[in-house]
Amino acid sequence: MQLPPKVTERAFARLAEIGAGDQGQALRVAVEGGGCSGFQYDIRLDRPAEDDLVLEGGGQKVVVDSVSLPFLEGAVIDFSEELIGARFTIENPNVSSSCGCGTSFAM
Repeated sequence: MQLPPKVTERAFARLAEIGAGDQGQALRVAVEGGGCSGFQYDIRLDRPAEDDLVLEGGGQKVVVDSVSLPFLEGAVIDFSEELIGARFTIENPNVSSSCGCGTSFAM
């Protein structure tokens, strides 16, 4: 039984701030082949598709396609604000290693 990804309240709040739901969009989180470690995340605003897993909170949506879902089992999708910038982050328990730049990973 797969444990679906979780989305923090902070991530949903950020989506509300940028008005994603008002435009009919959701935060899409996908895993693609590439990067220096084998896989990388694709995080962007997009419209939900019919076969997406939809995670909802605060009137906002985060969607994950069926191909990416096994790679994100038990992951936590969050939003982080630091001195170097603000971004959506993914804490993924399935990652065995990541590259120095932090954008790609291995499983």
